[in-house]
Amino acid sequence: MHQYLFFIGDFPVRTYGLVLSLSIILATGTGYFLAQREGHGDEKHLVDLGIYCGIAGLIGARLWDVFFFDWGYYRHHLTELFNVWQGGMAVQGGIVFGVIAGILYCRRHHLDTIRLMDTLAPAIILGQALGRCANLLNGDAFGAPTGGSFGIIYPATTLAAHTYGAQPLWPAEVWEGQLDMVIFALLLMFRCTSHARGQCFALYVMLYSTARFGLEFLRGDYAEKVLGFMTSAQTTSFFAFSIALFFFILLGLRQKRKTPPYPDKRK
Repeated sequence: MHQYLFFIGDFPVRTYGLVLSLSIILATGTGYFLAQREGHGDEKHLVDLGIYCGIAGLIGARLWDVFFFDWGYYRHHLTELFNVWQGGMAVQGGIVFGVIAGILYCRRHHLDTIRLMDTLAPAIILGQALGRCANLLNGDAFGAPTGGSFGIIYPATTLAAHTYGAQPLWPAEVWEGQLDMVIFALLLMFRCTSHARGQCFALYVMLYSTARFGLEFLRGDYAEKVLGFMTSAQTTSFFAFSIALFFFILLGLRQKRKTPPYPDKRK
């Protein structure tokens, strides 16, 4: 685990930033491939869409963490608002801001927003999986102490070590990255079935929300409870899952009265 790749003078080149950038690039490339395979011509917008959604996602992830999870600290340390290498990028905020940016881009360029959301859902979760690798390398988004000899012991320079010392911690970010890859495969499989417009994206939200809700029981950062029984991320996951499930069912019921919008073009 290396937080720094090398230094240019006194400026550190961090693995966190490199892997995070790589996650955006690879997610954009995957989205390009999936859009090209659909054959609607949307792939020509994917590079610009990836840039705008990537930037919006990074801003949203940081603002979400600052204002929803740790405002009690940052309101007294405003100069550290952009010190993302200290930890503090909320995936859920990145998703919300990135999706909003994507919707605005689609509306401006008269693209089929729902179709693109379905197409790009696997690419989004792939980017999230790689992003968790960045968290591991940076020593943030860590788990709680395991209470035994099993777990990750982080270097002394990381936020995890500053919080819990040399105790073994649950590999929460590792398991989330692995579950994200499982979700990636499940979404690709779902795309091969007959489904209603919008259902693939709704399924992505449902699957990720379920995984995140469960893993929050192992997280060691931001463990404060909302209303006394759920963390902030669990609360967000619960409502996101409920809304996505509602639309998944509604879209499926509507589709029964229509011709399937995603026929197999190989026939």
